[in-house]
Amino acid sequence: MKSTLAPGIRLITSFSRDSWYRGFILLLTFLFYTAYHLSRKPISIVKSELHRNCSTVIRPADLNITNNVTWCDWPPFDQDNYQTLFGVLDNSFLVAYAIGMFFSGIFGERLPLRYYLSFGMLMSGLFTCLFGLGFYWNIHSLGYYAFIQVMNGLMQTTGWPAVVACVGNWFGKGKRGFIMGVWNSHTSVGNILGSLIAGVFVSSAWGMSFIVPGLIIASTGILCFFFLVEIQMSSENGETEPLLHSSSNADRTINGAISTEPQEIVEEHTEAISFCAALSIPGVVEFSLCLLFAKLVSYTFLYWLPLYISNVAHFDPKQAGDMSTLFDVGGILGGVMAGLVSDYTGGRATTCCVMLVAAAPMVSMLLVCGGLVNGPYALITTAVSADLGTHESLRGNSRALSTVTAIIDGTGSIGAALGPLLAGLISPTGWNNVFYMLITADILACLVRNTTLCFHYSL
Repeated sequence: MKSTLAPGIRLITSFSRDSWYRGFILLLTFLFYTAYHLSRKPISIVKSELHRNCSTVIRPADLNITNNVTWCDWPPFDQDNYQTLFGVLDNSFLVAYAIGMFFSGIFGERLPLRYYLSFGMLMSGLFTCLFGLGFYWNIHSLGYYAFIQVMNGLMQTTGWPAVVACVGNWFGKGKRGFIMGVWNSHTSVGNILGSLIAGVFVSSAWGMSFIVPGLIIASTGILCFFFLVEIQMSSENGETEPLLHSSSNADRTINGAISTEPQEIVEEHTEAISFCAALSIPGVVEFSLCLLFAKLVSYTFLYWLPLYISNVAHFDPKQAGDMSTLFDVGGILGGVMAGLVSDYTGGRATTCCVMLVAAAPMVSMLLVCGGLVNGPYALITTAVSADLGTHESLRGNSRALSTVTAIIDGTGSIGAALGPLLAGLISPTGWNNVFYMLITADILACLVRNTTLCFHYSL
């Protein structure tokens, strides 16, 4: 009896080389940004360990301490103003991230994305580990931790414009909403993994809650250096081939080898665009403002939800961290749903509006709220950014995508910085007031979209 071709081999060979390249790039960039978010999450988990209700903690017999309230806290977070100090740490990262994002896209257009991403992930890993080493070096200086947060915030800006530019270069506009909705689940997957990894170590040695994620993102930086192909081109036989970053259109990669001969199909416009030119693209300003309020809500949950659960529900730090992942599970579902709906209806703006309206009364339901808030957030930062970055007014300039993405996400990051700051200021007056603030921001996000684009502009 003659053996037939193995089913697995038939499955593998049924996909074209183009499909394998696209799938490989999608998987790589998914892993890269999962690592970025994984390394951001530990601070929200560790907060409840840095300041605890020590009267409920069993004190070691050989520890001679008279203060039963703060003996187990980590100075300087053992003071009554600990929430303000946590706000300083959050905003050290987020303000640096918001400012740096506007410049990151400019660098991303002018530098090879493979080098840019690799450098960013290695440096993010370094600063994440340095934060955790403060535990082992017994550092109690707020300035030290704030400085680490600032530097980490700047390094983290290398990620988003670069990965969106890579995916936008490899995937067309037809089903971009669904593809990027699935792909953008890396944000929530990273948050979930970051919470679970940090939760393993938080009660025993919280420094490892940072060191392990730091080593993970540094490892993905090495992976990026060896394997990322940042852009595609079409060869003479119609096959999709990888293209190396070059200042000249003449340098192309054909069948794995570098060719300096000009090819038949080349980009018409590859010069980097200016910041003002990117702002003039229809929809960039409006979607940027919408994302500002959406990220305000999302990042308030990201940085304060575990502490809220710990304080209100009286869970221990690990349980609070595990419970907070429900918001991110909803975010995965919401991102995919938003992508599917926007592809089917052809209206990115309308999809955002409907989901934001529905999110306002849902802020007390973690899973549902995570889907409705992160759905528009995911859609704007991925499919919308990619659509605008390849707008017809750019006349085929693929290098503009990084700058457009940086402008939109940079504006959104201002909201990401404001949310945790306002939460830190408002929470002493009562957690209910924090949720009122989140509801207001969610409504404003919808109003921005509704009054400017919903009825006049559809991507």
